[in-house]
Amino acid sequence: MSSLLVVGADHLGNITDKLMNSGFKEIIHLDGRKVNMVKREIPEHIDIIFVMTDYINHNLAKVIKQKAKNQEKPIYFVKRSWSSIHQVIQKMETEKKAN
Repeated sequence: MSSLLVVGADHLGNITDKLMNSGFKEIIHLDGRKVNMVKREIPEHIDIIFVMTDYINHNLAKVIKQKAKNQEKPIYFVKRSWSSIHQVIQKMETEKKAN
């Protein structure tokens, strides 16, 4: 795991540190509040995308999902809680070991 794009939530708080401790080298956070966020592209170097489902509007979630699909980037929908995020990280690690 290296670079992560987190979309949604105004602030990540200590989630950023926990993500770094879980192996992510770079974390880019877009709060998703501004209307023009739907026009932003996903940076090429991003490996994984997390969408905070409880802090994002439906349209932006839909646009990000389509852009991730077009760029063949894995996207995960999580709640803004460490337990939800940690479950996804564990699932990703299990899938990685299986391949």
